[in-house]
Amino acid sequence: MIGKGLVIGLVGGAFGGLVGLGGGVVMVPMLVGLAKLRQQQAHGTSLVALVFTGLVGAATYFTRGKVDVVGALLLAAPAVFTARLGARYAHALPEWKLKRAFGGFLVLVSILLLSKTWIAGGSVPATGWALAAVLVPVGLLVGFLSGMMGVGGGNMMVPAMVLLAGFPQVLAQGTSLLAMVPAGAVGAHAHWQLGNVVRPLLPGIVLGILLGTLAGSAMALQLPELALRLAFAAILVYTGVKFLRTRRPEAQGG
Repeated sequence: MIGKGLVIGLVGGAFGGLVGLGGGVVMVPMLVGLAKLRQQQAHGTSLVALVFTGLVGAATYFTRGKVDVVGALLLAAPAVFTARLGARYAHALPEWKLKRAFGGFLVLVSILLLSKTWIAGGSVPATGWALAAVLVPVGLLVGFLSGMMGVGGGNMMVPAMVLLAGFPQVLAQGTSLLAMVPAGAVGAHAHWQLGNVVRPLLPGIVLGILLGTLAGSAMALQLPELALRLAFAAILVYTGVKFLRTRRPEAQGG
């Protein structure tokens, strides 16, 4: 299992390094297809691994002064309450419904991935109550989706911070990494309690994500960004449509 986990982590980490998004949207389909996990297990296992990599990523951005601690707290504080709800909701759903929901989520992420090329932060970031009015609702939504979908949530937090709160792109990325750690940890703990975490896969996945992120970041400097985003968006849409077309079992009434 460590070998499969390493491959999944490498691909997920490389994706994150190449296009600046979390690897959960890649790892979950691979955990289902390659590791043959149930959808709920894929979400829980992915989320646990992403907590560890979020710690490393947040520390890296923090040492460069690219983390807004107040912003991260405004996102994380409400997210920790809804992340557990998202995990429990995912656990309660029939697997075919969760697959369809994840498919729709992948299509949404592909749109955010493409829009990221053209968005730019405002000249003056929001502060005080204006900042809280933007980030607290975002945190509530992202926490739920993170727990439900097994992802870090950066693909939603970063555009919100850039477009609605005027954050520079790099500052938004560092802030989202810090915010996802406590929220992801709560969701991961809920999945752990529900039996949705396949522990033998975790060492390989965590190591793979760390190595893959380094490799992906290095390659990103050599490749055209727009072409990368178009290619990965196409992959996400294709994968998302496959999940959306998951059939309802004949014998299952719910």
